[in-house]
Amino acid sequence: MPMSVRWRSRCLRWQARMLVVLGDRRAALGRLEQLLHLQADDSHALASCAHLLAELGDWTAALQAQRRVVAITPDSAAAWFNLGYLCEAADQNEAAQSAFDRALALNPELDRAWYGLALCLIRQQRLDEAVPALLKNTELQPMSPHGWYQLARVQAARNQPDEALKIIHHLRCFEPKVAAQLQRETGLGASAA
Repeated sequence: MPMSVRWRSRCLRWQARMLVVLGDRRAALGRLEQLLHLQADDSHALASCAHLLAELGDWTAALQAQRRVVAITPDSAAAWFNLGYLCEAADQNEAAQSAFDRALALNPELDRAWYGLALCLIRQQRLDEAVPALLKNTELQPMSPHGWYQLARVQAARNQPDEALKIIHHLRCFEPKVAAQLQRETGLGASAA
């Protein structure tokens, strides 16, 4: 790559970062698009575009950009996770599930992908399949209430109130507000409060 192109690319990348810091996402997106005219396969710029487009609510364009990212970096678990997240946000559950599965095949320790996979399965009413994904998520992120919350709700929906109640008791130790919310939502454990 000629020095002038490299220098222009660096300037555009820096400008985009500064514009994001200043809160001007549209202008930052414009700089990244200029950068992509110079380097069409810049996966970082494409991923940044996908992120900004999602923040701006343009899910179709965000998905298109993220699909280009995974085409360029097919061995990146993070790229597949981001595609799964965008598919999930666009209510494309099967595509999201496939992307999360691919992310987990590349990195089985990616806790957020286990959580995303579980949410897809929950939306599809595949609760029995969601349990192992949530258990893996809570194993990898034991202090995050999100996986525990979803696991308790799934257990209650599966008519496993004792399992849901164990989670509520567990959450009382480090997230009492989440435990109280689960109590209200499920009607479980109210007398032990």
